[in-house]
Amino acid sequence: MRTKHQEHPAERPPVERRARRRTKRLAKRFAKHCGSVALAAGAGLLSPFALGAQTHAAERDVYVASCRTEVEGSRVTAHCHNPNPGTDRVQLHVECARWWDVDSDSEPVEVGPTAYAELTQRCWKEVGDAWISHQPVSDRR
Repeated sequence: MRTKHQEHPAERPPVERRARRRTKRLAKRFAKHCGSVALAAGAGLLSPFALGAQTHAAERDVYVASCRTEVEGSRVTAHCHNPNPGTDRVQLHVECARWWDVDSDSEPVEVGPTAYAELTQRCWKEVGDAWISHQPVSDRR
């Protein structure tokens, strides 16, 4: 008999696996952001012009819409609001729990400044995981 610390990863409840995946994604995003800031600080020592350009690039990565997901049975709904001055392209990704159930991605939706978007996807049976991807849209000038 296995103890709690010896359990196989596949035997963990889906909520725990989802939390671990989300933690890993957030850690990667944080590391990427910190790397940009560190690069900006190093470039600032060399040139004051480089500091302004790199800091602006690091700030652009922060401007993403705030989204929350709701899972009701086999349906996933994402509510996104963009309080930022830039446009963000959001996409809902759904991973179904059953091996025969097809995972799906929604169409990317551009959420402009102060705009709201609602994205919906579903599985035939249970939902395994759901997340939102963000892609900031550059200025079209």
